Amino acid sequence: MGTKYHYHAVIFDLDGVVTKTEQLHARAWKTLFDDYLTSREQRTGKAHRPFNPRDDYLDYVDGKPRLEGIESFLTSRNIELPRGSPEDSTDTETICGLGAAKNELFRKILRNQGVEVYESSIELIRKLRKNGIRVAIVSSSKNCKEILMAAGIESLFDVRVDGVLAQQLALAGKPQPDIFLESAERLGVAPMQAVVVEDAQSGVRAGRRGAFGLVIGVDRGQQREALLAAGAHQVVSDLGETSGERIDEWFQLSRD
Repeated sequence: MGTKYHYHAVIFDLDGVVTKTEQLHARAWKTLFDDYLTSREQRTGKAHRPFNPRDDYLDYVDGKPRLEGIESFLTSRNIELPRGSPEDSTDTETICGLGAAKNELFRKILRNQGVEVYESSIELIRKLRKNGIRVAIVSSSKNCKEILMAAGIESLFDVRVDGVLAQQLALAGKPQPDIFLESAERLGVAPMQAVVVEDAQSGVRAGRRGAFGLVIGVDRGQQREALLAAGAHQVVSDLGETSGERIDEWFQLSRD
């Protein structure tokens, strides 16, 4: 496939690996959940802890499809809501209604702040492509295309598998490996020939469940041990710590 490496493709998660949108998502989640919990407390008299933009974000919503993240967090607070339907408005008290509200909040933040990228990740992707490695981007977000366009990096990826496509194909969300397996198929490589790069524990688990040749965890904030426990073969704090050659070494070690 025109590459000097033993692996043929690398599949990158979007938020927290390529773009700094995980911070925007965390802000949108906090606004959504704190507003909802406050409203619920006023109506029921039952107090709930506010959303923690670090711990709750990592434990319940990071890397998951939007509706699954909402359900996961509400379950942690012993709150049960009906699923509702995709047509539910932002003021409907359903999982889908909260999902619509979160999407509206995120899009507003995105318009106001724009998108920053991790330059070291972009540099690595360019070098991999130069050396014949095919590259995919995955995201549970339905805003993936808009984020890539806002950052001006949509042309860097051979394949995009995002929340929109996942819904169309009925792909299960992380920690199931569906979106990674779909990416590998579209890249024309077997999972064992590909590398997954993830910052979420759910994404790392998905990479391992999909039997990918190497799973690299990116620790953006004191979750190195958690990423290793989830199954990451290697963990870095930034992709500037690695290279195509280093990944090749890790790839071969993971197969021994």
